[in-house]
Amino acid sequence: MTDDPDTPAETKLTRTKQAWARDGKFLTGRVARPESERLPPGQHRVKDWPVLDLGLQPEIALSNWTLDIDGLVDRPLHWRWDDLMAQEPATEVSDIHCVTTWSRYDNRWDGVATRTILDLARSKPEAGFVVLHSYDGYTTNLTLADFASEDAILAHSWEGQPITGEHGGPLRLVLPKLYFWKSAKWLKRIEFTPENRPGFWEVRGYHDRGDPWREERYSDD
Repeated sequence: MTDDPDTPAETKLTRTKQAWARDGKFLTGRVARPESERLPPGQHRVKDWPVLDLGLQPEIALSNWTLDIDGLVDRPLHWRWDDLMAQEPATEVSDIHCVTTWSRYDNRWDGVATRTILDLARSKPEAGFVVLHSYDGYTTNLTLADFASEDAILAHSWEGQPITGEHGGPLRLVLPKLYFWKSAKWLKRIEFTPENRPGFWEVRGYHDRGDPWREERYSDD
């Protein structure tokens, strides 16, 4: 269902969330304008940070951690942790919105901007999409334009502390404009591709893009 040989196995949670997609659970039918409303349709605000995963939380020692940035790029990159930390630092404060209806305001992230990745790797003209690969076998797809959003960040810290393993540390994407399943945890590879390749949740009934303001929770298929 994805091209990753380590695709996670089906679990009770996976089956439940697929049923939500079939049934259109949580859909309100509203469309909000982000410039006038802070909370997207069907969301509720929380103060904690709920933990959601596929039943596997990989433990990755920094000494063994690597990140590959490859595919349709002029300069493929293979980083160890010291290489990541040597890049220009970035800080973003953003709200996050999970497809399971919770939203959390004003999260501070430290890491490396995705635009820095683009400047270094230099995607080829025919690259229109990005596939994110995680250490647990998870994948998700993005358009190149969304990956290049000005507030998108490869985050290693949250609220001034390293991101814990349960929340995707040592490194995860944070892309505030889309539902949080698009912000892959435990990043190990960023692949630039010419075609759109749906990832783990996208082939299980979830929307290809996932804009919370348009309530793009599930696929129209």
